[in-house]
Amino acid sequence: MPIYTPPTEDMQYLLHEVMQVSQSDIPGYDELERDFTAAVLEEAGKISAEVLAPLNTVGDRQGCALENDAVRTPEGFKSAYDQMCEGGWIGLDADPAYGGQGMPYLLNTAVGEMFVSANMAFNMYQGLTHGAMSAIHVHGSDEQKETYLPKMIAGTWSGTMNLTEPHCGTDLGLIRTKAEPQADGSYAITGTKIWISAGEHDLTDNIVHLVLAKIPGGPDGVKGISLFIVPKFLPDADGNPGQRNALKCVGLEHKMGIHGNATCVMSYEGATGFLVGEAHKGMRAMFTMMNEARIGVGLQGYAQGVVAYQNAVAWAQERLQGRAVTGPANPDGPADSIMVHPDVRRNLMHQKSFVEGARAFAFWGAEMIDRAHRAEDAQAEAMISLLTPVIKGFLTDKGFETTVLAQQTYGGTGFTRDAGAEQFVRDARITMIYEGTNGIQSLDLVGRKLGQNGGQAVMAFFDLVKGFIKENEADEELKADFLDPLKAASKDLQEAAMYFMAEGMKNPANALAGSYDFLHLFGHVCLGLMWAKMARASRAALAAGTDNPAFHETKLATGRYYMARQLPATALHLARIKSGGDRVMALDAAAF
Repeated sequence: MPIYTPPTEDMQYLLHEVMQVSQSDIPGYDELERDFTAAVLEEAGKISAEVLAPLNTVGDRQGCALENDAVRTPEGFKSAYDQMCEGGWIGLDADPAYGGQGMPYLLNTAVGEMFVSANMAFNMYQGLTHGAMSAIHVHGSDEQKETYLPKMIAGTWSGTMNLTEPHCGTDLGLIRTKAEPQADGSYAITGTKIWISAGEHDLTDNIVHLVLAKIPGGPDGVKGISLFIVPKFLPDADGNPGQRNALKCVGLEHKMGIHGNATCVMSYEGATGFLVGEAHKGMRAMFTMMNEARIGVGLQGYAQGVVAYQNAVAWAQERLQGRAVTGPANPDGPADSIMVHPDVRRNLMHQKSFVEGARAFAFWGAEMIDRAHRAEDAQAEAMISLLTPVIKGFLTDKGFETTVLAQQTYGGTGFTRDAGAEQFVRDARITMIYEGTNGIQSLDLVGRKLGQNGGQAVMAFFDLVKGFIKENEADEELKADFLDPLKAASKDLQEAAMYFMAEGMKNPANALAGSYDFLHLFGHVCLGLMWAKMARASRAALAAGTDNPAFHETKLATGRYYMARQLPATALHLARIKSGGDRVMALDAAAF
């Protein structure tokens, strides 16, 4: 069975030595003392390793079953879910006014990584609930908040989001689901939604569906979309599950991965729904949920890379094959471990340098969300809006790549089911697709986010990188190993942005054909910045006489690998971008 070790030491390092969270001016961060975060992460790590991880293979092999309109989740999932509820994990960062613990989103992100690494399919049940809670909390009426949030935060009710229909995915303006106004102020919801994660299951007493639909007579396209709460059971006068609503799961998708999560086809047959926010303003409400989900999917991508990497290292340390080119490292044994071979080291360093940089990037993104929401910082809001497609797209592309590299470490054994590596590959693959494919993320980044508000956010990012380099360039070793490579990569990013500004208006294809490369270029610069920040923190720790020098020396060596072997990819992406769109669009459709 695959192993999982919660990376709490690395998380504590990021929180307290790199980010220095308890010294932050973000409201609530002063409570994030080292002992407190250690206690939270230790408990989350314990349930991840001891409860969730052992069920990962079970969920993959058993899957979910649909019987008489009801879905049965894999063996052990219900007990594990009850333990999550008892520990208050679902409402860790939720509003205390409705029963949440009010912790920062940053701490929820750290905990969420461990839950996802341990069992991604299981964590999706509560992950979807978290997003639905956020949408209701921001856009719902006081009555809706009082009715739904306490039970969802407690975990006794779960939530979903229903967007996609059989004939439309990204182009939501084409949805056909209707919401007919009723005399009592409710709406009758009729239509079919597909690919609804956690749409039906046996873990909770009720499931609160957030459904996009159109009220007849409203504007065409996305301007006519409204959002509705459509519960599986209508709450009675006491707020408990009452009459069964006119909705059901009519099918389960047979998927490549995440078998432990029920991906449902949902049929609404005049189901009672309640408008969330204003009529025809559903997209605004749904994007509260979607943006959170996209950041969460970025976390899923690198979190699968984390657990895949851990297992690849364990295999490489034990697998005996061949001899080191410099002479036997294990002279008393029949062969050396494959750890002696440079190509295996390259493979593992590629994985390690990505997952540790990605974790820092995700934590930084979570910190910006906290700053935007808790400190009402408009600049932080603009920055995380710019970086959301990068977090989602880059971390999932590279997270999947990491699981493939981990599988490769095993050789032929990695292709077999018993090793467990192939499940990480299959589970990670969906992260590049759902919540907007990564191609859509790149179009969002270049087509909308880059030029938003006159490009203020991207210019602020460039200034941030420049400021960090200037602030630390007196440290010659840091400059040579980290700051100079970061400066070169940032210049590539700036040149790409200038190319889009010059060419985009004349020929939009020149910009959009390079959008995917731009997303990756941007992602590499972000991870380069993270590694430079970690290098500064580790150098400071070593200079201060840390009692754990090996940890910091390892961190610096890993960072140097990223800066020397991964960050130069920015030059390749820039060259592709500047080649323009003509070669991409050269063929007629029929020629394919």
